[in-house]
Amino acid sequence: MTPKPAAAAARATVYGYPRQGENRELKKAVEGYWKGRVTADALRATAADLRRSNWRRLADAGLHEVPTGDFSYYDHVLDTSVMVGAVPGRHRAAVEADALDGYFAMARGTQDTAPLEMTKWFDTNYHYLVPELGPDTDFTADSRKQVGELREALALGHAARPVLVGPVTYLLLAKPAQGVAPDFEPLALLDRLLPVYAEVLADLRAAGAEWVQLDEPALVQDRTAAELDAAARAYRDLGGATDRPKLLVASYFGRLGDALGVLAEAPVEGLALDFTESGAANLEDLAAVGGLPGKRLVAGVVDGRNIWINDYRKSLGTLGTLLGLAERVDVAASCSLLHVPLDAAAERGIDPQIARWLAFARQKTAEIAVLARGLAQGTDAIAAELAANRADLASRAGSVLTRDPAVRARAAAVTDADGRRSQPYAERTVAQRAQLGLPLLPTTTIGSFPQTSELRVARADLRAGRIDAAGYEERIKDEIREVLAFQEKTGIDVLVHGEPERNDMVQYFAERLTGYLATEHGWVQSYGTRYVRPPVLAGDISRPEPMTVRWTTYAQAQTPKPVKGMLTGPVTMLAWSFVRDDQPLGDTARQVALALRDEVNDLEAAGTSVIQVDEPALRETLPLRAAEHAAYLAWATESFRLTTSGVRPETQIHTHMCYAEFGDIVRAIDDLDADVISLEAARSHMQVADELAEHGYPREAGPGVWDIHSPRVPSTGEAAALLRKGLEAIPAERLWVNPDCGLKTRGWPETRASLENLVAAAREVRAELASERS
Repeated sequence: MTPKPAAAAARATVYGYPRQGENRELKKAVEGYWKGRVTADALRATAADLRRSNWRRLADAGLHEVPTGDFSYYDHVLDTSVMVGAVPGRHRAAVEADALDGYFAMARGTQDTAPLEMTKWFDTNYHYLVPELGPDTDFTADSRKQVGELREALALGHAARPVLVGPVTYLLLAKPAQGVAPDFEPLALLDRLLPVYAEVLADLRAAGAEWVQLDEPALVQDRTAAELDAAARAYRDLGGATDRPKLLVASYFGRLGDALGVLAEAPVEGLALDFTESGAANLEDLAAVGGLPGKRLVAGVVDGRNIWINDYRKSLGTLGTLLGLAERVDVAASCSLLHVPLDAAAERGIDPQIARWLAFARQKTAEIAVLARGLAQGTDAIAAELAANRADLASRAGSVLTRDPAVRARAAAVTDADGRRSQPYAERTVAQRAQLGLPLLPTTTIGSFPQTSELRVARADLRAGRIDAAGYEERIKDEIREVLAFQEKTGIDVLVHGEPERNDMVQYFAERLTGYLATEHGWVQSYGTRYVRPPVLAGDISRPEPMTVRWTTYAQAQTPKPVKGMLTGPVTMLAWSFVRDDQPLGDTARQVALALRDEVNDLEAAGTSVIQVDEPALRETLPLRAAEHAAYLAWATESFRLTTSGVRPETQIHTHMCYAEFGDIVRAIDDLDADVISLEAARSHMQVADELAEHGYPREAGPGVWDIHSPRVPSTGEAAALLRKGLEAIPAERLWVNPDCGLKTRGWPETRASLENLVAAAREVRAELASERS
């Protein structure tokens, strides 16, 4: 449908924007502050410059309303905890002494104080800091950040809309604080929290806010009647307040379902909904509830999570239908643009044909502006843009770059037997233990070791031609030997080569597989100051030649101890890439799995007896609605087994997962049929060990005893205490000892100390077990 001009001129807006800056200025400033090289005032000045730059670019692109409050030094959920005064007791003194240092202590911990738990933001690769709440939590309003950033934008002449995490989502994301009964429901604190939100809203109104956006993405998940009643009560109370701005309640990442009727009836002035592929049902549901008469609808028709260009005609058809369902319809991305890189125009190395198909944050804001103009003025006003868009879409649909008949034929020929090991685990483990000869509570690491400045300099020297390939490889060999020597001296049982040749656990493989392309500047925030460059999956996948065999076999030749081969699994290769949207994800996963299967088989043939295939994204990619779980887990687990099932029984297959709610996927973890799984457990206090035991998980597991996303060094006693807690759920014969995750982001001093303590803890607990059994 082609929309007629809207009665009221449609506004263009976004819910949030990338924070880092063109050259990751925020990352450099924050890390400089941590190291004492950047003052607090200089950090604040950098942040203010980035906010001003973002608002100016959005306004120049044609957006009529800019978001404020979405900017964060570390995480917007942590910012919300500060806003409502939900500071854990162990951090209060630090926050009171210095608010900025206390903020970072909550995020990263200190040597004496553990940080907040960290987990994935819904089904994205962004990590948030989990609020810790209990019956005694005393909320207090602190709106200084939100009011200050609003005033900055208004002073620059922008129409600005503060964006807050909504109270219902905030409580649903929270967990019971340490020492609180695990069955405590943070949502029980809603009536205590709402007056604090009302106070913040009043402060924002006084500062000049016409609208405030309250994000409630948790409502696109399955929700109980009690939770929906809580949402109704929340917005009845907030909407009924007299001293407040207009309220825009936003959801994203999918279909609202029953929550749509709740919000449609609430006394708020507007709703923001996802109308992209993932939220397509919202259109039908909106019509079924009678639309939003008298209210503003912000329509998320531009995909905020993937990087392919918008189909203008399809989006305009959706917008045209929506015109009859609300008083006014405005245009936006489906969610914050935090999840995509900044600017596709900066990518000079991408094939020009493919570049036509890409839209990063800046291109998406331009798309939103075009659609808003077309909605307000009619399609004649954007005729040139429509023609160019049709040509770009046709270019992609007809390109030979996206299809490889040989890859498709191989994927079509896969049978069920290809995804099954030749012997069951009970028989495999006997052969593996005989071959490896490991002690009780074997120690290992997850894969990567610190990426030192020397390694980064070596890569820069190679790119600049200051050293040749042979010189670079000698530096890599030196690093591998050093990493192996340290592990042998420390007493680690199963070694890794440290991955010095790898830039990123997904990008490294993407650069060696057909169908993928890498970006130079496509940085996306994963957590805090950790940014990744997700590769773009544009065509069919195959492996032209071995990717890891050379360095793994080189490492194994340096030591008599087993060295793990290290690969990234097919689900994670998809989840941490920008995937193609022109075929089912399961089809793409099977192609990646077959390419990785070739690598696994070549590693085994080269003498590698332990092979780890990491799948940290398995839980992250789980659909938000339970009705969709079975279909996803079927292809996700099949793709892992297809990757790993071609090896002999005595070859031990490991996998790894981190920073997710594992209890939701324990059955799927079992279905992977890996011989050993290592999991993040330190921040969550071994919760996953209990979840595995409750399920009856029959294989070996290594719940982590060192939280590697904190700079603090765990003591031997701390690691031993976690091990003992793990032993309450997992028998010693099946328990491994390892960190939570890879060590790429850590420095060598803390790595040495932490691993020495980890090995000492394993020896201490082994001795205890030997004494008990003697």
